Amino acid sequence: QLQASGGGLVQPGDSLRLSCAGSGFTLEYYDIGWFRQAPGKEREEISCITSDDAIHYADSVKGRFTISRDNAKNTFYLLMNNVKPEDTAIYYCAVDSGASICNQFAFGSWGQGTLVTVSS
Repeated sequence: QLQASGGGLVQPGDSLRLSCAGSGFTLEYYDIGWFRQAPGKEREEISCITSDDAIHYADSVKGRFTISRDNAKNTFYLLMNNVKPEDTAIYYCAVDSGASICNQFAFGSWGQGTLVTVSS
């Protein structure tokens, strides 16, 4: 299971860290990813660490967001800096044992999502 947390209401320019805690499996052996779905839009990929520890970022968050993992805690994170109103969305974490690309269809196990609202 995956449990996402850390969402909330923040102001433009703020920072926020999302967490995704895994249970029942060893996160170290899985590819990880963060995705989001804004109101009225399709779910999109934000950042992933896939095979060979390749790190991917969507152009819209490159330079602002950072994905990381702590295998000892079986948890991975998304640090969101300089958030913008367009970052408002439900953020989902996902894992897969063999995701070769950073695409939602490549990930098989999903958390429940955590809402991030960026507004002044």
